[in-house]
This record gives sequence, structure tokens and C-alpha cells, in this order.
Amino acid sequence: MQLYRNKVNIMVVLGILLIVLGLLLPTLVPTFAFAHVLLVIGIILLIVGLILMVVGRMGHAVGGRRHYY
Repeated sequence: MQLYRNKVNIMVVLGILLIVLGLLLPTLVPTFAFAHVLLVIGIILLIVGLILMVVGRMGHAVGGRRHYY
């Protein structure tokens, strides 16, 4: 179970990092054209990570499995 929580935490942190990069890169590098893609991917990762964290902490099976080995 601890390994699953680490993966979810990594997903949430990566989502936040991509959101920050998506917001900062256009101001630092005006020619960076793919900042909106980083922002969208970051938001998706953050939302999915938070949903998996909440469902996992409620004790429900995630992905059809009760335990991950």
C-alpha cells in the first residue's frame, strides 16, 4: 500500500510542477510555444492524482485490485 501512495504523491507533485512550469515559462522564454500543453497535462495529472489519493485513503479498491504488490 505504501508503494501506491508514493506513486500518487509523485503524480500530484509532478502535476503541480508542470502547472508552475506552464505558467512561468511563457514569461521567462517568450518564444516557448508549448506552455499551454504543460499546463493542461499538469492540471490533468493533479486532478487524477488527487482523485486516486482520496479513493485510496477511503479504503476502496482502485483499478480493480484491493492490494498492490
